[in-house]
Amino acid sequence: MESCFHCGDDCLEEIIAFDDKSFCCSGCKTVFEILNTNDLSYYYELEKAPGISPKIREGKYDYLENSEIIERLLEFDHDNTQIVSFSIPSIHCSSCIWILENLNKLHKGIKSSQVDFPKKTIRLSFSSEEMSLKNLVLLLVRIGYEPNISLDNYDANESSVDRSLIYKLGVAGFAFGNIMFLSFPEYFEINEFWLEQFKHLFRWLMFIFSLPVVFYSGRDYFISAFKGLRSGILNIDVPIALGISVLFIRSTVEIPLDLGTGFFDSLSGLVFFLLLGKFFQQKTYSFLSFERDYKSYFPIAITRVISKEGKQLEEQIQVYKIEKGDRIIIRNEELIPMDAILIKGDAKIDYSFVTGEAEPVSKISGDKLYAGGRQQGGIIELEALRPVKQSYLTELWSDEVFSKDKNSVFQNLTNQISKRFTYAVLCIAILSTTFWMFYDPSKAWNVFTAVLIIACPCAIALAAPFTLGNMLRIFGKNHLYLKDANIIEKTAEIDTVVFDKTGTITTNDRSRIEYEGLELTSEEKQLLGGSLRASNHPLSRSLYNILDKHNISTPESFTEHTGQGLETTYKNLHLKVGSPAFVDQAARHFTELQQKKKVERTSVYISTNNQYKGCFTFHNSYRNGLSDIFKELSVNRKIIILSGDNDGERARLQEIVPQGTNMFFNQKPGDKLQYIKDLQSQGRKVMMVGDGLNDAGALAQSDVGIVISEDINVFSPACDGILDAKRFKDLGSFFDLSGKAIKVIQLSFLLSLFYNLIGLGFAVTGNLMPVVAAILMPLSSISIVVFTTLVTQIITKDLKIKRRT
Repeated sequence: MESCFHCGDDCLEEIIAFDDKSFCCSGCKTVFEILNTNDLSYYYELEKAPGISPKIREGKYDYLENSEIIERLLEFDHDNTQIVSFSIPSIHCSSCIWILENLNKLHKGIKSSQVDFPKKTIRLSFSSEEMSLKNLVLLLVRIGYEPNISLDNYDANESSVDRSLIYKLGVAGFAFGNIMFLSFPEYFEINEFWLEQFKHLFRWLMFIFSLPVVFYSGRDYFISAFKGLRSGILNIDVPIALGISVLFIRSTVEIPLDLGTGFFDSLSGLVFFLLLGKFFQQKTYSFLSFERDYKSYFPIAITRVISKEGKQLEEQIQVYKIEKGDRIIIRNEELIPMDAILIKGDAKIDYSFVTGEAEPVSKISGDKLYAGGRQQGGIIELEALRPVKQSYLTELWSDEVFSKDKNSVFQNLTNQISKRFTYAVLCIAILSTTFWMFYDPSKAWNVFTAVLIIACPCAIALAAPFTLGNMLRIFGKNHLYLKDANIIEKTAEIDTVVFDKTGTITTNDRSRIEYEGLELTSEEKQLLGGSLRASNHPLSRSLYNILDKHNISTPESFTEHTGQGLETTYKNLHLKVGSPAFVDQAARHFTELQQKKKVERTSVYISTNNQYKGCFTFHNSYRNGLSDIFKELSVNRKIIILSGDNDGERARLQEIVPQGTNMFFNQKPGDKLQYIKDLQSQGRKVMMVGDGLNDAGALAQSDVGIVISEDINVFSPACDGILDAKRFKDLGSFFDLSGKAIKVIQLSFLLSLFYNLIGLGFAVTGNLMPVVAAILMPLSSISIVVFTTLVTQIITKDLKIKRRT
């Protein structure tokens, strides 16, 4: 009987031969042809037989031609780009990830695919012109990955809990207890008649109890070791699988040959304590993941329109408080955080955060807008179709369009240590066993198994993820929300910090504003108010706050020129607001006169129908503790200020910043981006701290980009982290703690290596029984977790005290 080349099932019916290979059905043959034709036959080197025969019942997926069902399943549907997420239970190994993330090679209509292995889900972006949703699902089914499609699951958004580890731990614990009980006569060498009569029965019972331990509770170690070896990787589960195998085989041989009771107690104890350590790690890490999950306190704010005493008022609220039916305001450059219907205004939506394509799309009242779009134009009013799905914003922030190289130095170091350590352990085990075979054969197997068990590099592998994960959680509690743990590692390497000025080191709340020039007419004031309402620039928001908000005109056209100003029209009025060079020749002349008088200030100029009217002068208020932050950071880092404003605040800033700090003004967004590139070309590790509006390019280019958030929607996938403006004074502390976190990881490495060397010393000399090694190994892993958790809590104690004060 032959086995199918694709799925591994026995060919019970007629064998289908193709290309010197056998297939159990036409479906398997078709999948092989698809993979082979598209140069993906390497899949069979990664995974020999996925184990699923793609037998498709005719008409099974016809419901995916229903437009209502399609709309409910799709996360995004615009132009010819559609995005959908599926749960695929059959995802189980690295080869699954490999084939699913290469689906674009199977069909040109698939733009991208991202697999979330722990959740067993895939997120697909595809062209609706090239393929339909039904055809996409059929393609997945044909290659053996049938999605689990349920509209109820999509609405409830519930995830199933995997309790397999608990079941395996329970089975191993039950067997361990019973085997220990049956082994008592052997331990104490009791020569009682009835015990002597039934000792063979007891031994066979221990063998029976060990079967579910080896083949159920411990099977994950064998599967992982086998897949690693087949892929040419010597992973950390190889020595564990070897240890379990040696104990089981030797114990099983001893019983029929009446050589002894075997090591079933050590075997069951080994698996039980290994699983107990894994359970502890899993629970601890899931706790860290939940705690560090910024979704529950993400500082994105959005403007909601409410009716109070017959008036339409605006309020700033956090996005996750938005409910279905709420009216919200989206300004220029703001992100749309939920699916909504356009009610008022002319929308030009940039969906590049979702699709990677930056061409803005025009929408009219009544059109549906999708979460992730960014408004490019005037103010628009939307009605929310559903509450904000924070998980979607998480996916958006981590989208591959904006992802940088996330290779962690410590992740690479951990892999190198684990690999080399495994080789070393196998060599030590073989050499020490060979020695004891000649010197004292009774100890040889104990030494071999003890070495394999005690020297597992699990504790080494835990040092970096638990330390950085715990720091990520603590940073989040203190209102610094980072994209991933590797940002902490990068922050510790920063030697240059570049600050934007307006909205970053200045606060929008306490600015004093004065007007100088010709008096504005009521129509000009109304248009000015409506124009500023649509803008998200910090100066625009500050100026809008002092104007009459009840008598405003919504611009008929609105254009915001990044780094220069905004231009709007309403009926016969054409208004320009911004820098003097952008507004009018008269404004430039006025600025020159003020500079001759040595009047230093930041101003916003206004012209109507190309006639200069006047300017609003801002007396900026800098953030509390700014001078102390600059002094703290300048000790071992270079401080630079890049501002898009004029140099009216230069003299005042020179009193605040350390002597010799470089300051550059009148910088356009492109200038900031190029300056960051120039610094990096000099070997500098650069952090950009901005407000997320005009600094997107510089934030994305920098090694670490941090956005300062107040009460406006500044979310941008270009940044690596968001810092609540109230915690700006703690920026230096975050730098210091990042450096300390790296030292904690290094100490954890040394501690783990110390454990292993001590344990190996006892194991090689034959003074360590396998069952004791089985207890000590997970304890070493747990001790690393406890060590990193306690130390990170201690080093962040001062940060928590600052938060309370």
